[in-house]
Amino acid sequence: MFSEYKFNKFNMKKNSRIKIVFSLLLLLMMLSSCSQHEKKSVKEKNLPNILFIPVDDLRTELGVYGNTIIKTPNIDNLAAQGVTFNRTYCQQAVCNPSRASLLTGLRPDSIQVWDLRTDFRDNVPDVVTLPQYFKKNGYTTIGLGKTFHNNDPDTVSWSVVPQHIAGFPFDPDAVYVTKENTDIQQMKIQKMKDAGISRIDQLGHWYVKANATEIADVDDDAYYDGAQTTLAIEILQRLKKEKKPFFLSVGYYRPHLPFNAPRKYWDLYDRNEIPLADNQFVPEGSPAYLVHGEAELRGYSDSHDLPLPSEKPWDENRQREIKHAYYASISYTDAQIGRLLNELKRLGLDSNTIIVLWGDHGWKLGEHNGWCKQTNYEIDTRVPFIISGAGVKAKGKHSDALTELVDIYPTLCDMANLGIPGYLQGSSMAPLLEKPGLEWKSAAFSQFLLGRYGRTKTIESERMGYAIRTDRYRYIEWYYWKKDDKERGDFILAELFDHETDPEENINLANKPEYKEIVKMLSEKLNKGWRYSKPRPSI
Repeated sequence: MFSEYKFNKFNMKKNSRIKIVFSLLLLLMMLSSCSQHEKKSVKEKNLPNILFIPVDDLRTELGVYGNTIIKTPNIDNLAAQGVTFNRTYCQQAVCNPSRASLLTGLRPDSIQVWDLRTDFRDNVPDVVTLPQYFKKNGYTTIGLGKTFHNNDPDTVSWSVVPQHIAGFPFDPDAVYVTKENTDIQQMKIQKMKDAGISRIDQLGHWYVKANATEIADVDDDAYYDGAQTTLAIEILQRLKKEKKPFFLSVGYYRPHLPFNAPRKYWDLYDRNEIPLADNQFVPEGSPAYLVHGEAELRGYSDSHDLPLPSEKPWDENRQREIKHAYYASISYTDAQIGRLLNELKRLGLDSNTIIVLWGDHGWKLGEHNGWCKQTNYEIDTRVPFIISGAGVKAKGKHSDALTELVDIYPTLCDMANLGIPGYLQGSSMAPLLEKPGLEWKSAAFSQFLLGRYGRTKTIESERMGYAIRTDRYRYIEWYYWKKDDKERGDFILAELFDHETDPEENINLANKPEYKEIVKMLSEKLNKGWRYSKPRPSI
């Protein structure tokens, strides 16, 4: 039984700074017996395994999406055994709302999660999440790394309650290994202590940001993503012996800031050959504050001079360094995914495992003179999404169907023949895995709450933007946000972009007279599309 699960320490290379121990794993195991329904489900169905691979802040910067410079051979090989979705959109370009929406199968307005702080359980306490649903149907569910948001692991979703890997915090964003960066951290910690900020003692050094990038002569396991992959490989080996269907999520942190990676991944690139964004300006006809997304990077010690989107573009050398670091971080994560997939194949588990790789939102690398996520534009809402492995017939194909992250929950239920809960707000994409060219959704929807992040906090009122993406257009409506009532107030402005003539979304057409009828049609479609998600469905 899985209740007998044990994890051993690894014999790491001498220059590795950590030993991997899955803390408290032996104390918190799955229930000693399954319900009769669960036993029957496992016995009577040949249930496929699920390998779930969330990647933080990953935009469609992959070889399989047409980037000829990026080095992502393992993700590209994964795509060759599955379907790559060219037009998948997140429901909000912020980590917590995006992940909460995907994992509950409900849109942000239904779970009322629009920021980094809100725990979806506060608003929908009885909702059954995607891994929790598989757990209820006889699966062993295990979550490593970042699946739900960092601070909200949602322990009820997992058969085994994950704790952090020894030597790393549970939220390992700001893990540094070079003396330069650890010295910066210690200096900042001392300043906070001198100022009487005692909270730093509880948060630890990982709370403190040093530089935005790091090149280090270390093994992969010196950073969290490598270490958790080593652990995930041992977990796969144990699951192979268990002979029970599993839902294993291995959530990768890179390429989230800081862009830290072993030197060998930096060495894959010539910095001067990496192209910079060619639209480093605010969309014509849109206010600069809607671009947003610069505050996160500015918080790092070497990036305080990052300009606002309304100002002149950043120094070209800094742009190249950041983009080089982002590419190195992606290649580092790609290598870890390769290790994971190789072990899956070596164990003979690949033939009955559905593999799902997704990014939680995009990320601006100078586009619209922004450097982060957190907008309603294509560059931030479009995400990489691949379904591969068991049950996928159209191997190596691409689909241009408009799809959404909220569709993942019903899709996996469909593929595993578990039945799709009726309250889910997405739709199964399973038919596209056989016929990727099927006529599909007419629109995808996203939203963003402006005013809770960075310098936009100074805006008098928070503002909510609702976006609809059709085959040709992106249309956005902005409203004042009533904080107390948690609903939209008066209309502010609209944005319209024609992807047939303007794929980079550089010209807002919403106020041009010749587009009046298109704006009216899209506005009606947008408001009709969002209306069904409120009030919150009964669960």
